Amino acid sequence: MKYTLLLVLLIFTTTLSAQEVEWMSMNDALEAQKENPKKIFVDVYTDWCGPCKLMDKKTLQNKDVAKYISNNYYAVKFNAEGTEEVNYNDFTYTNPNYNPDRKGRNSQHLFAHALKITGYPSIVFFDETGKVIAPVVGYQSPTQLEVYLKMINNDDYKRLNTAEAWNAYKDNFNYKFKN
Repeated sequence: MKYTLLLVLLIFTTTLSAQEVEWMSMNDALEAQKENPKKIFVDVYTDWCGPCKLMDKKTLQNKDVAKYISNNYYAVKFNAEGTEEVNYNDFTYTNPNYNPDRKGRNSQHLFAHALKITGYPSIVFFDETGKVIAPVVGYQSPTQLEVYLKMINNDDYKRLNTAEAWNAYKDNFNYKFKN
């Protein structure tokens, strides 16, 4: 009995520490904002993108990153070459040139195009009203992503209007996430 209880506690503790991001669609995130305004974190990826897969595994599944995103953002995974319909700003975005027979790269989704996505992976932050705050292009390690997650969440980005201010912010940032 004592060993069974110990095993149950060990499994429960392991489950609690293995935090995962609860992903949703962009449409669901925008809908959720109507009930409970919160910023949106969008992971823009493609199926063929190696750095996207690496960032998903090494960064977005990092317990510090996953916990912070889950606690502070609506988290969206968006395939920039997929077929999902996105209803944003009174327009339905699709991927009309998508070719299901094509291997590797496909046509870019109109929503990714509207967000001016130029590389993968990209992270796009939206404010509590669904307006784009900023994209972050390229692979980010947990510590590299931490500064963006906290700067956006705390609204510090609103006062960082020069490259010098941004560099000073990064230089003085108190990093806590472990790679």
